[in-house]
Amino acid sequence: MAKIFITGIAGFLGSHLADKFLSLGHEVVGVDNLIGGYKNNVPDKAKFIKLDLLNLDELVNVMKGCEIIYHTACTAYEGLSVFSPSLVSKNTFQISVNAFTAAIKVKSKRFIHCSSMARYGTQDITPFTEDMICKPQDPYGIAKYGAELMLKNLSETHGLELVIAVPHNIIGPRQKYDDPFRNVASIMINLMLQGRQPIIYGDGKQMRCFSDINDDIDCLAKFAFSKKAVGEIFNIGPDEEPVKIIQLAETIANTIGFNLDPIFMPGRPREVKYATCSADKIRKYFGYETKMTLRESIVNLVDYIKTNGTKEFSYHLPLEIVSEKTPKTWTKKIF
Repeated sequence: MAKIFITGIAGFLGSHLADKFLSLGHEVVGVDNLIGGYKNNVPDKAKFIKLDLLNLDELVNVMKGCEIIYHTACTAYEGLSVFSPSLVSKNTFQISVNAFTAAIKVKSKRFIHCSSMARYGTQDITPFTEDMICKPQDPYGIAKYGAELMLKNLSETHGLELVIAVPHNIIGPRQKYDDPFRNVASIMINLMLQGRQPIIYGDGKQMRCFSDINDDIDCLAKFAFSKKAVGEIFNIGPDEEPVKIIQLAETIANTIGFNLDPIFMPGRPREVKYATCSADKIRKYFGYETKMTLRESIVNLVDYIKTNGTKEFSYHLPLEIVSEKTPKTWTKKIF
């Protein structure tokens, strides 16, 4: 059995990974600064340390003895990054460099880096494939792709095995739903369960695929020990059920039994219009299979939010740049 270290263990993805490895009999240690997660997401059997990854020395201390590192921590705020680039970049790029540096210093064997489909930016063809030239178009995507380049460089120099995972638009229980800056499905559900209309940026025709956490976690866990994963990049998520954002709102409304009349607001700068990823490579390498439909995922997420109760939205992150381009949902705290 291995000792697994997870950054962002109190977050949505990190906590589910912790559950998976604990169920397989591994020891799990994790850190989180609780900016984007909930402390009660952390499994009881995992060792949890509250820690900011910008603290390299302390990170090295708590990572000692861990063979496999999963780096899921990130301020994954694509839209917000246009207006808070300093906050998002240091908590995306710099923390990734710190986590990798710590892993090298403690002589870990393998590092699984969770990147983002924001790496692709706008492409001429969808769905996105791993061999495409990355053209990130917002500060978050630039920071994510920059982190990948840095980690590849360090991996080649120092010999730490690297796997890059690109999970996209994951939804499910434990996702933060009181956050006005991200998680569109959770935001819409939280609003509709309060009897409030969802807000849609732009025309609502942005195309996405949403991935159920239960469909992603097994493949992600396999990266820890499979030799064929090393040095590779894998998109993880469905490509069979692309949906427009307006259709997502309709699916949620139909699930809840809500009379939908969405509020449309100006589109956000730098947002990619059509962003879906191919799952062909992960199917070939690891037998990825979509088992959950979007409707089933929405039902589970609705049940989770109902069980835990709706929440007021918490504007917990600063807006570094405020201008006429900054969404009024944030400046006027409309959510």
